[in-house]
Amino acid sequence: MAAITYDRERLLSAIDATVRQTMNMDMTWDWPCGVAYYGICEAARATGRKEYLEMMKARVDEYIELGLPDWTVNTCSMGHAMLTLYKETGDERYKEIAKSKIDYLRHHALRFGDSVLQHTVSTKNDFPEQCWADTLFMAAFFMLRAGVDWQDAELVDDALNQYYWHIQYLQDPKTGLWYHGYNNIQKNHMSGFYWGRANAWAAYTMSQVGRVLPECYLYPKYMDVAGSLTEQLAALKHLQTENGLWRTILDDPESYEEVSASCGIAAAMVSKGNPLYIKYIDKSLNGVLENITDEGRVLNVSGGTAVMKDRDGYRNISRAWTQGWGQGLALTFLAAVLEAGKPADGAL
Repeated sequence: MAAITYDRERLLSAIDATVRQTMNMDMTWDWPCGVAYYGICEAARATGRKEYLEMMKARVDEYIELGLPDWTVNTCSMGHAMLTLYKETGDERYKEIAKSKIDYLRHHALRFGDSVLQHTVSTKNDFPEQCWADTLFMAAFFMLRAGVDWQDAELVDDALNQYYWHIQYLQDPKTGLWYHGYNNIQKNHMSGFYWGRANAWAAYTMSQVGRVLPECYLYPKYMDVAGSLTEQLAALKHLQTENGLWRTILDDPESYEEVSASCGIAAAMVSKGNPLYIKYIDKSLNGVLENITDEGRVLNVSGGTAVMKDRDGYRNISRAWTQGWGQGLALTFLAAVLEAGKPADGAL
């Protein structure tokens, strides 16, 4: 069986630098931190370096002492770190915070149609009856992990329902690619672009369902997840650039290459486990590592992006700054590569 080609020491060095740079960032309890800390958890799992979790735990404890914000769909992304910290420490505080987030998603978060979570970034009705691909990472994947950990069948079903309806609303059956968002009031995809990071949120989280959910093949909606991912990745491989990356508008040759989307898509290819993807993963790994500085800053990551009105709206989003989601998705990809290369006994 062919294997991903990489320099182990270079990979470990990039992971270490990226973790430490991430912990130097002054992120608040919101989705950038949620994605970043998910990446740190993945890095700790793949490398076996518990110190990464210890650094993260110290910051999380500081946040708890200072007081946590009101929940939104996006702030629920910090639930990923809570689930990991509870598993590692047994500290009930982390589980209680995760349970509070789940209670919010179940009973208080805005929904529409067939109980689909509406995308929210504040306690207001930000985007009435809109679903965005982002929600799969911020909420649905978290709900799935919690449901499995707590053996809560209703929560697992709710999570799979989110995946199912996001697929129906956001995936273009003609291309296999995903739109950024869907407006249920207007019954359209608004500006209707195939945004790179939306495809990363979708591809990566769908690639994790089979990994997280025992006997996933016994759940009918999992078959839609598996089919959606297969068609999406088959389309995405043709849109990879010569540098091993994907563009912020996937099918627009004048859009810039965007590293966070590239990391999420490539990580999905690793998790998919199809040997036909190895050449694309190898290419991505080179491209991503070229965009990580010696200090661990992940470069060329687009800023926070709403469903923009036109093509130029996406093209002109700044990529000048270090972003939590860029750090986290880069760590997620690098950790996936490292874990895929482990011997059967799991040794590094």
